[in-house]
Amino acid sequence: MAKVKTSYVCHGCGYQTVKFFGRCPGCGEWGTLLEEAIEEPTPGGRGWLRPAHRSDPVPITEVPAACEERWPTGFGELDRVLGGGLVPGSLVLIGGDPGIGKSTLLLQASAQIAQARGPVLYVSGEESSRQIHLRARRLKAMEPSLLVLPETDLSAVERAVERIDPRCLVIDSIQTVHDPDVSSAPGSVAQVRECTGRLLRLAKERELATLIVGHVTKEGAIAGPRLLEHMVDAVVYFEGARHHTYRILRAVKNRFGSTNEIGIFEMRDGGLREVHNPSELFLPDRQIASTGSAVVAGLEGTRPILVEIQALVADSGYAVPRRTASGIDVQRVALMLAVLEKRCGLYLRNQDTYVNVAGGVRLDEPAVDLGLAVSLASSFRDRPVSPRDVYIGEVGLTGEIRTVSRMEQRLGEAVKLGFQRCIVPAGNARELHGPPGMEIIAVETVEAAFQAAFEG
Repeated sequence: MAKVKTSYVCHGCGYQTVKFFGRCPGCGEWGTLLEEAIEEPTPGGRGWLRPAHRSDPVPITEVPAACEERWPTGFGELDRVLGGGLVPGSLVLIGGDPGIGKSTLLLQASAQIAQARGPVLYVSGEESSRQIHLRARRLKAMEPSLLVLPETDLSAVERAVERIDPRCLVIDSIQTVHDPDVSSAPGSVAQVRECTGRLLRLAKERELATLIVGHVTKEGAIAGPRLLEHMVDAVVYFEGARHHTYRILRAVKNRFGSTNEIGIFEMRDGGLREVHNPSELFLPDRQIASTGSAVVAGLEGTRPILVEIQALVADSGYAVPRRTASGIDVQRVALMLAVLEKRCGLYLRNQDTYVNVAGGVRLDEPAVDLGLAVSLASSFRDRPVSPRDVYIGEVGLTGEIRTVSRMEQRLGEAVKLGFQRCIVPAGNARELHGPPGMEIIAVETVEAAFQAAFEG
């Protein structure tokens, strides 16, 4: 029999202690220690960390090479984020805010996989079979090989897997599934850790592609111990604003591909639809000849995306002006304001500054610095820039424009959307062959970029 004891467990990092602390000694967060009954398996007892069989170590040069098989999910955007498709035997964790569309995405993908590969077991601990049927009928995901199991007992799920032998397993969600041998409540640190471990072993032993849904906390992180994200093969976040119809799928961990790729979907009445050209989605409502607006060519993985940066600079009525940013790091905005004031002579220390990336997408790469600087200067000077211009370049602290990578892909996307002129770093222009119909203007400093933008 397993020994049971009571201890305090941090629901953020999984740190365990027999004594209560207001602040977790492991991660330093306040108020995260919860009292739980923790089981310690006896020697020789069950443990998911123990390998199913033992093997002798071999030189890495003698390990047989094998090509990873990948299954298309029916969504090219999802395949892009996963690194080319779903790998058999992988364990993928998908997180996101409530109501963002996680279950919708997995139900549509499950129907596509079931149609192409064979039976898929969809386990739901939050909905009944009737509720799933109604949603599947609305999404046109009525596939006979898609099997639905409303169950929260992990042992019952394992028995169903043994009986059905599915090609893919979907768990919605990991916080509702519980292990009967663990006395803690479903969703607790111990339950999430143990259930994920058993699912991981099941996936590896049976070469069963497994997708699990994870709830998120109010800070946006996946609920449960941090160990959960280390155990799985891929961690994917499904994000987006409720007042926007599009959703962004982003990988933060992927053992089978890059973490720089994103997938973009649009939520409609009939479910999620892929967006193959996101630049057209982010630019249709752009106002022509408006001040404080500039178009930048960002890069998400291998995909170039054109988005509009909007800036509003106005006199402040307070001693300390406000700095607000949406879709871009506010510290990046503050840095750009300091460069413009020091290197370009723009008096911005008494100006409220509001920056927004239109469409709700988030920009993280430094190649959008030049567009951000132009939008700030345009709003401050109350002078619009040409609607046919695109801005690409990183701005240094001395006001220089630094080179960026993959310039050809960015320019190709701009040409497809009808832009005629691109202001780029001089370092890129030396070896750049612009596409037909695109005028390339090389600049070395922010002041030169302003002269080209406002006087060109």
